[in-house]
Amino acid sequence: MADGPSRSTDLLLDIEGTTTSISFVYDVLFPYARAQLDRYVRESWKDPALQEDVADLRVARRQDLEAGLQPPDWADDGEVGPGSAVAYLKWLMDQDRKSTPLKSIQGKIWKSGYQKGELKAHVFPDVAPAFRRWKQKGRRISIFSSGSVLAQKLLFGHTEEGDLKPFLSAYFDTRTGPKMEAASYGEIVRQIERRAQSVLFVSDFVAELDAARQAGLKTRLCLRPGNKPQPPSDHAIIRDFDEIP
Repeated sequence: MADGPSRSTDLLLDIEGTTTSISFVYDVLFPYARAQLDRYVRESWKDPALQEDVADLRVARRQDLEAGLQPPDWADDGEVGPGSAVAYLKWLMDQDRKSTPLKSIQGKIWKSGYQKGELKAHVFPDVAPAFRRWKQKGRRISIFSSGSVLAQKLLFGHTEEGDLKPFLSAYFDTRTGPKMEAASYGEIVRQIERRAQSVLFVSDFVAELDAARQAGLKTRLCLRPGNKPQPPSDHAIIRDFDEIP
């Protein structure tokens, strides 16, 4: 079993199933992004930021083809239009893929929703008090999620408990690396300039915790209402952030 956290231990937190309910992500955020996707892509088609995502999508689709998958057709003349991009994005959504360009585009759509007041982010009741407690003790709190950094900042900036961004020190997404690879956690502790053993990673997913442990981090498996069942493991379990002093 992982060592217990000391008062000097910093926190690295997952979002979905850890700070925020899975139902909010799957029943609110994802449907909102899908409903707004076609309009957003067509209206923002010439935006350089979107075109960067589209370029990444073309690379990802080519990799899918090479892997023997069957993504939707895509124009081969280099002048793909919004329709092809939207079709591929919806296909990625149907596959529940952790695609970096998809997450980037979803974040841009959610930004508009939060700004319009159409979205308000969920966090569990123990999250805000824990953030305050850890901050008061001088413990740095970082986030590592498959959602884009933009999406992370939007979520914590528009919660039912108010703006929680002042409590957070750093954000990491899949541009840092896959969440099930130890090297990703090694890169995170390098960037936050901490020793791996002084960082506690909390997630609802055993495979992520296994990778973090391989990189030397302490771990906690977070069991929240509605979380997906996990295989047996020796990661210490918490059900509430109050269990982390």
